[in-house]
Amino acid sequence: MARRKKADEMASRVRNLLAMDAAGIMRRLDARKDEMFALFSRLRSREPLLDTITSRYASGAFDQLIHLPEQEQAVVDLYYARLEELRWYFTYTEDMPGTAQLIFSKLHKRLEEAYRVLVVTLGPPMPPDGARVVDVEAVRTDATKVTAAKTLERTTASARQRRAQRSPPEQDAP
Repeated sequence: MARRKKADEMASRVRNLLAMDAAGIMRRLDARKDEMFALFSRLRSREPLLDTITSRYASGAFDQLIHLPEQEQAVVDLYYARLEELRWYFTYTEDMPGTAQLIFSKLHKRLEEAYRVLVVTLGPPMPPDGARVVDVEAVRTDATKVTAAKTLERTTASARQRRAQRSPPEQDAP
């Protein structure tokens, strides 16, 4: 029992590290996507592109991934395979900055989809304050129906109150 609990804790920590790494990469890509191509164009350096997609926890990943179930391993592998496509392109492209940005958009969309699957499968990373984010689903209601129903209730109640105030109580006929 204690061994199983230790394995579950290890898997949870691995999930969190992978989720933090992926979230950091996606955050940097979103924040820098315009600027990194401007720098690539001006400096003729791939460094802004490659630094943006650097993985913090790439070393020792295999030793850690063995703690995850097979499906989670496959999801993690898909995400990092998409990231590797982007890294390969940035490393070896001979495209001009405008074309590189177009190709990046296509590869970025594929990476975003793999990231969404990763977050759904592993869960979001633990924030620094330790508060877990709960996955919620917004339920859409028809606001006009709700408003109309509340208005109808208020109108009906008000009409009853006005009638009660105006009309004298009914007396029984003799």
